[in-house]
Amino acid sequence: MADYNKTNVDESGNGGPAAPKDPVEQRSGFFIMFESIIEATTRPDGKFSQEIYLEGQRLIDKAKFSGGVEDEEILGFLTSCSGFRRLVHSIGVSVKAHDQEVSSLFFAIENWGKTSKYETGTRLRIPCPADGSEMILTLEDYDWSPDDDVPGKFAVEFERAGALATVSIILYLHEGYQVPEFTIEPPVDFGSQAYREMVAKSLLNRGNNKRLKAAIDKAKRGERVTIAYIGGSITQGAGAKPIHTECYAYQSYSNFKHRFGKEGGDAIQLIKAGVGGTPSELGIVRYERDVLRDGTAAPDIVIVEFAVNDEGDETKGNCYESLVLKALAAENEPAVILLFSVFVNDWNLQERLAPVGRHYDLPMVSVKDAVVEQFRLTKAEGNIISKRQFFYDIYHPTNAGHTVMADCLGYLFAETERSAPDLEDIVTDKPPAIGNDFIDTYLLDRSSKVEGIATIDAGSFIDTDADLQMVEMDDHPYGSPQFPNNWMHTAESGSDSFKMTIRCKRLILVFKDSGSSDFGSADIWVDGQHAKIADPHENNWTHCNAVILCNEQVSKEHSVEIKMVSGHEDKRFTILGFSYVP
Repeated sequence: MADYNKTNVDESGNGGPAAPKDPVEQRSGFFIMFESIIEATTRPDGKFSQEIYLEGQRLIDKAKFSGGVEDEEILGFLTSCSGFRRLVHSIGVSVKAHDQEVSSLFFAIENWGKTSKYETGTRLRIPCPADGSEMILTLEDYDWSPDDDVPGKFAVEFERAGALATVSIILYLHEGYQVPEFTIEPPVDFGSQAYREMVAKSLLNRGNNKRLKAAIDKAKRGERVTIAYIGGSITQGAGAKPIHTECYAYQSYSNFKHRFGKEGGDAIQLIKAGVGGTPSELGIVRYERDVLRDGTAAPDIVIVEFAVNDEGDETKGNCYESLVLKALAAENEPAVILLFSVFVNDWNLQERLAPVGRHYDLPMVSVKDAVVEQFRLTKAEGNIISKRQFFYDIYHPTNAGHTVMADCLGYLFAETERSAPDLEDIVTDKPPAIGNDFIDTYLLDRSSKVEGIATIDAGSFIDTDADLQMVEMDDHPYGSPQFPNNWMHTAESGSDSFKMTIRCKRLILVFKDSGSSDFGSADIWVDGQHAKIADPHENNWTHCNAVILCNEQVSKEHSVEIKMVSGHEDKRFTILGFSYVP
């Protein structure tokens, strides 16, 4: 075990140096976070915190991934609050604030309740030192609600947004339970030859280099070059702390600027447009707005990263290829790079999506190809970066993982610079590898001029939802709301349907997913036929859901009606927008 100073917390929640009642260093235990960097962000309740969600499979995944736990009996205890208390004697929390002026903060625990998920479970909020000493929270010292169902979340609360700290959280077990002893790994040697060889394996396809070399040459001449990134939460920067400067997108943009830019590279511009939890089906909806900035931006390089998000793409690659072709078709002939990230279980959709890159001979970079093979090795056998070092959680990279991703893109840039130029451009005027039905997709929301496109009667969907998914765009440390020009139904707005008539071939509805019980489901009718029920609790966190309402080869007039499901009239539902192909 790591050797930490101990701090005990009494029943009143007052922390202070003291000897724990039961010396936890003699107990077996496992980390669910170990020396992880966290960042305070603004929450809806006005607090500034880093939240660590535990529900579902998440706590088990953390026990496996961070703690190395494989015992199925022990993992089974983590699925309920009663099992958790049967297994866990105490929780050790160590927080080292990066700002020396931060002397204290709070550690919070929330269990979800059986009667009302977010209201009837136990909530504890406890002062915690910020100097790296370990606070011990002994479970038997507290009264726990009989309505506790499952562990909900931990949180570390700060006084301001943007505060950084390094945190470790360990679960000490009752006597009779044993887990393997934790081993601290040596730091990653980013300058080693072995690391460079690992990164080189990421080059899945050099591709036709005509467009990418043109962008590099522009940068060398001091001309304006814009690099754009579109993808999911990894492109947004999830796992990177701070998110706006440690994410792979900013790191690779910065590397490109310093490698090729003239006089400091001030002419190199960044567009970052990653949105967590969304596939290319939503990416094609957002492209004009978030990447082309409604015609005000013309990226020279576009990096597309949906390899771990597109499982939810209803078109199974059609929207992905359409997005790639939409980017390639711009008048300024940008280079398009396909980037394949990876999850902790070594999974991505590279086999489905890489044929698109090969079809058009595009540059492709596979983080999976770089890291997965060496993940299976011990340090003695040649492991360069472990999964624990690469992944912040089972989905997202740590700062080190984001650095690897940036370096993989950097290797492509370097290889392109020193390669002989391709004289002929890529050919896109040919049958698609998967499909190209969504190239000409346009966004329609409350701000759109619908005259000549659609007629809309908002009915009871007359309010505007301001509690939206927030995304750190470009190099911003703050979040920007996604789809602010929306239509929301509330309990007070009546029961009339939202009705729209539109002429199109294809139509996508984007609606808000939410963890709030205030939201209910809506029935969707298309051309008088019941198409689906839109459930805002499919994922139970605030983000954007895209679903196809019609997909036809011939444009014709379609009617759409959206009405709250019977019994849900007193709930909320938010139509974030639509996209259509004329």
